[in-house]
Amino acid sequence: MQVPCELRYGLTPALEALGSFHSWFFHHAGADLEEWAQGLTERAVWTAIRGLKPTEIRVYQERV
Repeated sequence: MQVPCELRYGLTPALEALGSFHSWFFHHAGADLEEWAQGLTERAVWTAIRGLKPTEIRVYQERV
């Protein structure tokens, strides 16, 4: 099972300028979870959304 969590925000010029980004972590791929998570926290998106409230939060599960 895969459990996605989506935080959706209204489109603003600052958010649009960030473009798109996707990142996946697989436990058995040899990557380090802490390093992967640290890399995500260093992305500019966190500064851009810090003062914004999501317009929608979606959590669901998918069979993979």
